[in-house]
Amino acid sequence: MSQPVTPDPSQDGRFASGKVVEHLRGLILSGALAPGARIRQEEVAAELGSSRLPVREALQILRHQGLVRLKPNSGASVMPFDPAECDLIYRVREQVEPIVLAESVPHLTDQQVAELGDLQQQIAGTRDVEEFLDLDRRFHLLTYAGCPMESMLEMVERFWDTTQHYRRLYTRLLGDEGEADDAGWWIADAEHRLMLAAIREGDGAQAGHLLAGHVQRSRIRLADSSLER
Repeated sequence: MSQPVTPDPSQDGRFASGKVVEHLRGLILSGALAPGARIRQEEVAAELGSSRLPVREALQILRHQGLVRLKPNSGASVMPFDPAECDLIYRVREQVEPIVLAESVPHLTDQQVAELGDLQQQIAGTRDVEEFLDLDRRFHLLTYAGCPMESMLEMVERFWDTTQHYRRLYTRLLGDEGEADDAGWWIADAEHRLMLAAIREGDGAQAGHLLAGHVQRSRIRLADSSLER
């Protein structure tokens, strides 16, 4: 499944459920565990040097986080591609994330804005799918960091977790937009630049407006794809 994790001697070879959650969540978000992949409790327990109890507890936590599906007599599996789910979550994101961004912008520090500039430059310079996913996630979550409502930040991060496999697909589709292979990347970069400019000007409303279009374009592009690549 992945590289074995060395058990913590202080736990006598038993991992708490939180450690199992962290391990499996990392595999799911990285794509090492693909959408629809089975997760066998005994294999995870053996890999981590734990009993099956913390694995079962971890799977329940991941189910509540929207990353794992549990079915009686079928066991656990990574949430599969689901066009209806994708459309719904992205529609919710179109409404929620611009509000969070607008609330965040006035509270972002100069250091955070400078870091956003660095991230934007790194995003513009990559065509590697996994690197883009990491940088893009860091960029957007940092733009929300000034929002004073922690519960909203937690909700947004959950949206990003549950749509990670859709974002991976979307990133692979970037080069397919228009006639030029680089067109999709250019559009994504332009949208990031415009959002960053609005943030630098302290215009949360404009940043939120741009973000809504950014998320909407992703939703439409995914709807036009097969969601099976």
